[in-house]
Amino acid sequence: MHASSTSTHRTVRALSGVLLAVALALTGCTAGGGGDSDSGGDGKAADIAPEGNQKGVGGGADQSGNSEDSRAGDAGKRKPPKPADTHVIRTAKLTVRVKDVPEALDEARRITEDAGGVVGNENTSRDGEGRERSRVVLRVPQDEYADVLTALEGTGKLIGRDAKAQDVTDQVVDVESRVKSQRASVARVRELMDRATKLSDVVTLEGELSTRQSDLEALLAQQASLKDRTSMATITVSLTESREKAAPEDDGDPSFGDALAGGWDAFVTALRWVGVVLAAVLPFAAVAALLLVLWLRVVRSRTRRQPAPQGDGD
Repeated sequence: MHASSTSTHRTVRALSGVLLAVALALTGCTAGGGGDSDSGGDGKAADIAPEGNQKGVGGGADQSGNSEDSRAGDAGKRKPPKPADTHVIRTAKLTVRVKDVPEALDEARRITEDAGGVVGNENTSRDGEGRERSRVVLRVPQDEYADVLTALEGTGKLIGRDAKAQDVTDQVVDVESRVKSQRASVARVRELMDRATKLSDVVTLEGELSTRQSDLEALLAQQASLKDRTSMATITVSLTESREKAAPEDDGDPSFGDALAGGWDAFVTALRWVGVVLAAVLPFAAVAALLLVLWLRVVRSRTRRQPAPQGDGD
C-alpha cells in the first residue's frame, strides 16, 4: 500500500509537470503570435501614422493659410476709421485794381452766385481824384472757397490778399456736448414738474426750468453761429479804379462847340493868371499906398507950419 501510494504521487507530479510545460509552451506561442500581431499592428500604425501626421501637418498648414487668408480678407473688408470732422472758419480780404468798377462788381456777384453763395454788404464811393471804389462782402460755401478766391483775383490786378483759417473743432464739440447735457437737464426738470404736487415746488421748478431753457437757447444760438461760419466762408473784396485812363479819341476837325469850349478855357485860364498876378502884386501895392499916404500927411503938416509972407509997407 505504501508503494502504490508512492507511485501514484509520482504520476501526479509527472502529469503536473507535463501540463505545466504544455501551458508554458502554449503561453509562449500565444505571446509570439501576439507579438507578431502587435508588430504587424505597429507596422500598420507606422505606415498610417506618417500619413496621418502628414495630413495633420498639411491640414494644419491649410487651416493656418486659410485663417491668414480670412484675416487678410477681413482686414481688407474693414474700412479705416473715419477721421473726426474738422470745423474751420475761413475769411479772406482782397484788394483788386480794375479798369471798370461796376463791371468788376457785377462779375464778382456772378462768380459768387454761380458757386452757391450770397452777396452781403456793399459800399461804393469816390475818392478825392474822382476814382470809384467799391467794397462788397461775399459768403460762399467752404468747398468753393478756393475756386471763388482764384476767380475774384482774376478780375483785375491783385494789390493785396489776406486769408485766414481758424480751427474751431474743439469749440464745436464742446458746444454740442453742452447742448446735449442741457437738453437732458431741461427734460429732468420737466419730469419733476409733472410729479410735483405742491404749489411751492411747481413755482420753484418753473423758475429753474426757465433758467435752464434760457441757457439752452443761448447754446443753440452759439451752435447755429458756429455752423454758419464753418459752412460758409467770408470774402471781403475791395475794388479800386485804375489810375490809368484811356486817352480820348481824335474825331478829326474841331467843331464850333470845340472851338467855343477851347476859347472859354483860354479865357478862364487868362483870368486865372491875371488873378494870380494881382494877388502877387497886391502886397507891394498896399505898402506903396501906405507910404504915399504918410508922405502926403507929412508934406501938408510942414506946409501949414510955415508963416505967411508980410508986405513991404508993414
